[in-house]
Amino acid sequence: MPSKKLIGVSNGNIRDHQHRRLAAKSESKRRLCKAICQDINPPSRVRSKTMEKWSRLPRNSSETRVRNRCIFTGRSRSVYKLFRLSRIVFRELASKGSLIGINKSCW
Repeated sequence: MPSKKLIGVSNGNIRDHQHRRLAAKSESKRRLCKAICQDINPPSRVRSKTMEKWSRLPRNSSETRVRNRCIFTGRSRSVYKLFRLSRIVFRELASKGSLIGINKSCW
């Protein structure tokens, strides 16, 4: 079945969503394997088997593959983590008063 492409959603946003979903799904496995590999108490064969399991996990399931992107434009640079908006979109929405609790500073 072909995937439905949403209007206004860039390929970068779709890929980023997939990376986030995979990372959340395999986070516990990845952390467990990492902890066992870094621990010096288990025998070396156990650590090597665990390392093999760790290397077989999909690359896109790593947290480092996740890239913060603007949810409106898909821009990957200068994105505020708290709002998931790029600085350009953030400024436009703040100027219009669309962001609750955000106002321009004045003194």
